[in-house]
Amino acid sequence: MNQAKISISRLLCVISIMCCVFISASLSAKEWLIEDKKAYDSIINKVQAGDVIVLANGTYRDFEILFKGEGTKQKPITLKAETKGKVFLTGQSNLRLAGKYLVVSGLVFKDGYTPSSAVIAFRSNKETLAYHSRVTEVVIDNYNNPDKRESDYWVAIYGQHNRFDHNYLAGKRNKGVTVAVRLDSENSRENHHKIDHNYFGPRPIFGSNGGETLRIGTSHYSLSNSFTLVENNYFDRCDGEVEIISVKSGQNKILNNVFFESRGTLTLRHGNGNIIEENIFLGNGVDHTGGIRVINKDQVVRNNYIEGLTGYRFGSGFTVMNGVPNSKINRYHQVENALIENNSLINVQHIQLAAGSDAERSAVPIKSTMQNNLIYNDNGQQPFTLFDDVSGMAFKGNVANTVAHEKLASGISQESIVLKRAKNGLLYPTDAKLANKGATKDLSPIKKSATGPSWYKKVDSLVAFGSGKTIQVKAEDDALFNAVLAADSGDVLVLADGDFDVRKMIDINKTLTIKALNQGQAKVTFQRSTLFQISDGGSLTIDGLDFNGSNSPDSSGNSLVRSKKWGMVDNYRFVMRNSKVSALDINHSFHFFDSGSGAFADYIELSNNHFVNITGDLLRLNKEIEDLGIYNAEYVKLKHNTFDNVQGALVNLYRGGSDESTFGPHFEMTNNSVKNSSKGKRNKAASSLHLHGVQVTHIENNSFDDSAIVVIEHTVGEPKTAIKNNIFNKTPAPSITELYVKGSHTAEVLNNKQSL
Repeated sequence: MNQAKISISRLLCVISIMCCVFISASLSAKEWLIEDKKAYDSIINKVQAGDVIVLANGTYRDFEILFKGEGTKQKPITLKAETKGKVFLTGQSNLRLAGKYLVVSGLVFKDGYTPSSAVIAFRSNKETLAYHSRVTEVVIDNYNNPDKRESDYWVAIYGQHNRFDHNYLAGKRNKGVTVAVRLDSENSRENHHKIDHNYFGPRPIFGSNGGETLRIGTSHYSLSNSFTLVENNYFDRCDGEVEIISVKSGQNKILNNVFFESRGTLTLRHGNGNIIEENIFLGNGVDHTGGIRVINKDQVVRNNYIEGLTGYRFGSGFTVMNGVPNSKINRYHQVENALIENNSLINVQHIQLAAGSDAERSAVPIKSTMQNNLIYNDNGQQPFTLFDDVSGMAFKGNVANTVAHEKLASGISQESIVLKRAKNGLLYPTDAKLANKGATKDLSPIKKSATGPSWYKKVDSLVAFGSGKTIQVKAEDDALFNAVLAADSGDVLVLADGDFDVRKMIDINKTLTIKALNQGQAKVTFQRSTLFQISDGGSLTIDGLDFNGSNSPDSSGNSLVRSKKWGMVDNYRFVMRNSKVSALDINHSFHFFDSGSGAFADYIELSNNHFVNITGDLLRLNKEIEDLGIYNAEYVKLKHNTFDNVQGALVNLYRGGSDESTFGPHFEMTNNSVKNSSKGKRNKAASSLHLHGVQVTHIENNSFDDSAIVVIEHTVGEPKTAIKNNIFNKTPAPSITELYVKGSHTAEVLNNKQSL
């Protein structure tokens, strides 16, 4: 008994000591409430494992946070907002994590930009990285360098075993990848990072290379493995460039992500042995929506659901590339041992095999298999295009509702397929015998609401024309200027009948519609060199106005509308319809619309307008002359207009260089009348239309009378040009030149009439 009592006593003593140690450890952890940068700097070197740093609610301007420390798995060091979403980092602020087991949550980066190369970096310098650390429920919203060409990351992930989850990233407009996994040191390779449940909100069209949303690695380290897991993220209209996700390393997993109406593809650009599985691509017929592009060795593409995609070539619904023999590390490695199975491709316009085949990219896919895929198109068109020999790909067990391409018929059987939407919102065959074809029914697409912080609203920053209130504007001195100044984005200004002589340039920095109460009865003149300047945040629709340049300064180089001369970061939209423009002839080179350098229009549309007596150009979209694949407008459309005595070029649209990372520009001109135009001695383009490097051109049902030649210069990207049913009277036939590709031009020129 005595021995037993001694043992119990000892046990109780040990338990008592352990409790004391536990209580002591708990008590040693501190919570630091921080209200300014100075206070943060004074404590950061004092924090220990288990401590919590709380940033008090408020706005912190120009706050570069270095969050460093050595936590443990059981006792991480935490930096968090006092209230999630109530701590704002503005101005030139950023965040660096350095150490182990660090956690950051609840912060909002807005109204500014990073002064360094990243808004959030998982390192303090090249030697000191973050490990086993986490950034969660953090917002980066339109946090852009005002110089669009200045490159930065929003998130740069270094180190190993880090997690980036439930964050909101939307509106990146300047150059650079939104989230980059960096492999440029030994301690950042084989990193096992996890990127999950993030909301990647709209990324506007960038208009050149450098607009990826997520990149894992770079070509230089692409033969290294990353082991990064990307799952359950929502990519919402990520339109930056042709690569939405650019995988440039090996052994990554891209699982169960949703790509909603996003232009571009998930691209296996470099690296081997990646797994692409259970992802959902929903294009809804939006222009240039794409799916998956396969390059390199040992890639597995399995059980993905792809619907309603319109993209083609490198941005198609599904692409298997040709490679370069003995490729350099930064070019295209041959597709080898790819397994493509049980994917559903529904209403996908283009499936392209051996894509990019040319004199350099001549290494065809080998030792690869495409099996048990479901291919269905409502329009009955078979979607496959073969650009080279695909005998190195085995096709078996695939089914389609269309007649298979003759070279693939042995591996694609035509079936009568009826589809029905399941509870998960996806389409599946009703016939039980097709149950093992295409994606499985247990797919569970991540909902947008399940990504990002629950407390931050996913609001589209693009304001629709006409979405605001309607404001009546009298024909009085400064009335139009003051109305624009007082209006809110989305408002409609209705101009009364009468004269509006505007004495100050009107800056358009919001989305506005300016229209006449009665078409043609609101007559507008202006006393400055420009009437409207579109600045960051601005978009403009004009409807039914009558513009006259007779009161403008007697100097060259005036314009009725221009974008900011240099340095815009926001894309803009410009529409004019049912209007008249005359007497832009007070001096030479009086232009209608003049783009600044670095400005980019999502679209410019002119319809049912009359332009007469203009000494300059109509649309000057030719400021990006560095030949880097940059250009000034994505879509340019001219419909049912009359152009009479315009001395300059009607359109000068330029995209130079050989970069293939963009889809545009696009140009459409239909049902217009051109008379006595583009023959002025100062028309440097010496043409009515000068389209250089335009990717899609459609010119149809126009009449050109006594006007200058149409000049089209094809560069790269297999441009599509159609010139149909036009009349060229006393006007030369269009000139179409291939500047990079040998041989005759690829344009479709049909049913045009010409008389000299």
